[in-house]
Formats: sequence, structure tokens, C-alpha cells
Amino acid sequence: MEELLAILEELHSDVDFELCDTLIDDKILDSFDIVSLISEISHEFDVVIPAEEIIPENFNSAEALYSLIERLQDED
Repeated sequence: MEELLAILEELHSDVDFELCDTLIDDKILDSFDIVSLISEISHEFDVVIPAEEIIPENFNSAEALYSLIERLQDED
């Protein structure tokens, strides 16, 4: 989780990603951020995020995003 928080903080250092659970709903993360995140996550965690998993529910919080990463790692 620490690696993910570091990636997120590089995008927006002014957001408390440990508490925020409305990253998409409140438009904190935009489409460019999502593309950057997917690339960084793929590199850092060695997972591929399929298109069908790129939904607001998976990107609304660091916790949801980390759950997605763990689920994808378990599928390998």
C-alpha cells in the first residue's frame, strides 16, 4: 500500500489519499491521472489492469485501488 500511496502523492501532493474515498466523484483524479496511474501501477506491481476494471468504483479511493491490485496479482 505504501508504494501505491507514493504514486498517488506524486500526482496530487495536496490530497490525503488515506482518507479520501471520492477521488473520481469529486474529480480529484482526471482521465490523464488515471492513464498515468495505470502505467505506474503496471510497472510497480507487475499487473495489467484490463479495460473492464477501469471503472470509478476501482479508482475512487486508494483502498479500492489497492484491492484491485491485490485481486489482479492473485489472478496471476
